Amino acid sequence: MSNLEKTIAKAFMEMAEGLETGSFGPRPKIALTGMGSEHGEENAMQAAQMAAKRGVDVYYIGTLEAEGVTTVHVANEDEGHKKMEEMVEKGEVDGAVTMHFPFPIGVSTVGRVITPAKGKEMFVANTTGTSSSDRIEGMIKNTIYGIITAKACGIQNPTVGILNVDGARQTEMALNQLKEGGYQFEWATSARADGGAVMRGNDVLQGSADVMVMDSLTGNVMIKMMSAYTTGGSFESTGYGYGPGIGKDYEKLILIISRASGAPLIANAIEFAGQLVRGKVFEVAKKEFAAAEKAGLNKILEARKAATKSAAAAEEEVKPPPAEPCTASIPGIEVMDLEDAAKALWKAGIYAETGMGCTGPLVMMSEANHAKSVEILKAAGYIG
Repeated sequence: MSNLEKTIAKAFMEMAEGLETGSFGPRPKIALTGMGSEHGEENAMQAAQMAAKRGVDVYYIGTLEAEGVTTVHVANEDEGHKKMEEMVEKGEVDGAVTMHFPFPIGVSTVGRVITPAKGKEMFVANTTGTSSSDRIEGMIKNTIYGIITAKACGIQNPTVGILNVDGARQTEMALNQLKEGGYQFEWATSARADGGAVMRGNDVLQGSADVMVMDSLTGNVMIKMMSAYTTGGSFESTGYGYGPGIGKDYEKLILIISRASGAPLIANAIEFAGQLVRGKVFEVAKKEFAAAEKAGLNKILEARKAATKSAAAAEEEVKPPPAEPCTASIPGIEVMDLEDAAKALWKAGIYAETGMGCTGPLVMMSEANHAKSVEILKAAGYIG
């Protein structure tokens, strides 16, 4: 057969595979480390075979062999991990799926789940790694990382929600500043009656947002629960795993699964990696980081750091003014900032108390002082 005939035959094979799998173009090459799973190598190899039928060339790093999968033989788990890194570094594969990886600070993983209430896919930003040592800065970055991943998987305008954890309100305010600066994204709306972009547990189950933002420790718990709630926790059966490591100028496509991940989830993770290759995730990342920085991302993050330092330096003893009935309230304040927000009102001569309503933390004051209190707390950055 001539070279021309081989080229034509290859093109027809790719077309046939594209019609079968729904993905056209060259098959992504994805490595999978199979040793170290709590469910044995057979579980990982089963996943490799499943993924190979979905349009991915799978390079299985371990001791087993199977039809349709290329095996890279290694003696043990450590050797397998080193081989995976080498293959990614040299460009022998487009990416890899593995059970652990030491991402640098600034890089964290975006998970992907199937929500139980409506079977909707949702990206969990983020699930492992550390975007920043500052919680709020990390969640702001996680939002961008989640948007990048969703766009690379074909969602052109993903909606964003923030899980109601510590830092949610400050993250929301910072992201609104970014939005006002020209960074384009759409807020999701909570399925609860009072709506808003800050999401509850109900919204996680229903998939109210395409990208659900949180700190990575919360995200890690969330992804485990959403992956294994039907099996009692020992076998992660649904979803796509903990996802790819995303960060500015980071261009290694490494996706994380866990030792408890079952074959169906691992196969999905390999397919997820293939989608990111086809979606040119690192090109998407460059565009999103450039757009966010143009909209003032770096200034917003610097202002946060400066505000944190000045607040720590200015901490002082403040006594409350004479007590009076508190019949009005202001929600939307971080629980960690609640006492400081009340003290800001005390300084202005307004008696205030703190509390917890069904929608979250509250600062309470008299009806007569409500409007002025809103102005003070906005100026101090406690509410948006």
